[in-house]
Formats: sequence, structure tokens, C-alpha cells
Amino acid sequence: MKYKEEKESVQEEYGNTEPAFTHFDAQGNAVMVDVSGKDITLREATAEGVIRMSQQCFELVRSGGMKKGDVLGVARIAGIMGAKRTAELIPLCHILNLTKASVDFELMPADRDARPGIRALCTVRCSGKTGVEMEALTGVSVALLTIYDMCKAVDRSMEMEQVRLVRKSGGKSGLFERVPHVIKSM
Repeated sequence: MKYKEEKESVQEEYGNTEPAFTHFDAQGNAVMVDVSGKDITLREATAEGVIRMSQQCFELVRSGGMKKGDVLGVARIAGIMGAKRTAELIPLCHILNLTKASVDFELMPADRDARPGIRALCTVRCSGKTGVEMEALTGVSVALLTIYDMCKAVDRSMEMEQVRLVRKSGGKSGLFERVPHVIKSM
């Protein structure tokens, strides 16, 4: 029962008598959280991430010259599809009836500190009993992976970085907003 001892240690350290993680029962078994008692509220989440690439690759994406076609158009659709299918990819996620899923991109020219890149932003919304953070994070991740897939023939050294939740609203925990909302190269 090593898990039980570790859980009790964490609870003692933080003065918490509730389970440290909601996806485990008292015996340490993985469970899907029961949200049947929660209120239906409007829930929204936005996640972001960046993919860094060579100048040549960046110019091909910007000009629409990549051989596989419209990189950002395909990545937008892929990100939306990823958000919609999150429950199939992440164990124990609830199936949500999304009312909005959007993916936007910002081209980020090279500067003295970083290679050029593309910032992806995924916003997801629903009226439901559980949050949509995982859907936003999955959507942005799938969009970035699609950019990689469509551009890898030109640049296999691309790097995805800083995939993170930047904002979420709704539900019992209310508003979370990352401050400052600035992307910097790692």
C-alpha cells in the first residue's frame, strides 16, 4: 500500500483530509469522477503552445509554399477535431458536448532570443458539469503536432514548447487566468 502512505503524507503536509487527486478512490484505484451532483454552468478554457522552426520552414508556412498544402488550415481543423475527441484519448475524461472549439495562430518572426515560430491558441466552451481544460490542451497539442507532421520534410528539428492552460472560467473553482500571458522561448 505504498500509494496510501504517500497520499497520507501529502495530506499531512498540506493539511488536507480530502483525496489529493480526484481520479483515485480511497484504495488508490483509478476512477472517473462522479459529476452528477454538480451544477451545469457555462465553462470555457483557452490553452496555448508554440512550435519553433527554421527560418526556411517558417517562410514556407507563411507563404503557403509547403508541398503538403495549407499547413495552418489543416492544423486548425485537426486541433478542433482533437478537442472534440479528447475523451477518446485521455483516460477518465468525461465526454462533453462542446458548443465551441476554435484554433487560432500567430506567426512569430525570429528575434534575438528565439527561432521563428507559430503560436497556437485553442478555445473551447460548453455548458456542463465539468471543465473543458483538457479539451483546450488537447486541441492545441494536436494543432501543433499537425504543423510538425506537415512540415517535417523541411525541418525535423522543430520543437513544441510551453503548452499550457492560459484561462478557464466556470464551475465551482471559478476563474483562472495565467499572468503574465507572454510566450518566451525556453
